[in-house]
This record gives sequence, structure tokens and C-alpha cells, in this order.
Amino acid sequence: MGFLIRWAITAVALWITTLIVPGVHVGGRSGANTVLTLVVVALIFGLVNAVLKPVIKVVGCIFYLLTLGLFALVVNALLFLLTDRIARALDLPFQIDGFWSAFWGAIVMAVVTWLISVALPDRLEGR
Repeated sequence: MGFLIRWAITAVALWITTLIVPGVHVGGRSGANTVLTLVVVALIFGLVNAVLKPVIKVVGCIFYLLTLGLFALVVNALLFLLTDRIARALDLPFQIDGFWSAFWGAIVMAVVTWLISVALPDRLEGR
């Protein structure tokens, strides 16, 4: 149950990110198509983060230390861009216009996800 709630939180955060950040777009022929796209892209984003982020943290540990953690912002932007590439390969109407859109989009995603998670009671999120 916790996985489904985190997935929904990520989809909502992604939708809010498309509204706030210029250069992060989601399209669709209908509202249902747009929602489905957001849900699938949220799943892709979650899988990319779950698989690659731990590996990148181990391999790039020295960069995290040297930049006092600021390297994480670049990593998050690159993972967001990778999500865009995978979504395009799957022919989903989701697009990020470039690195800076991905950079700000990843920051907005992280903040919105955190805010929604804080607002939810612990028992709903499966903690």
C-alpha cells in the first residue's frame, strides 16, 4: 500500500512540476490520457531513482563530499532527463526542454513530494 501512495504522490508532484516549471511539459489528447501519462512517467521516475541513484551515490561519493552535497542537484537533474528520454522512447507525451528545466523540475519535484509526504498521516504512507 505504501508503494501505491508514494507512486500517487510522485504523480501529483510531477503534475504540479509541469504547472510551475517552464520547459517541463505533459500532453495528451484528453484529461484521462494526461493522467495516465503522469502515472506512467511517475513510475518510470521512481524506477530510475530506485535503481540508479544508489549506484551513483556510491560511485560519486567523492563528488558529493567535495561539493558538500550540491552534486546531488546535478544528479537529480540528470536522472530527470533520463526519465524524459525513457518516456520519449515509450512514445509518451512528456518532454523536458533541457538541463536547466530538468534541474529546476527536479528541485520542484523534491520539494512538492516532501510537502505532500509531510501532510499525509504516517499510517497512510505505510511508515
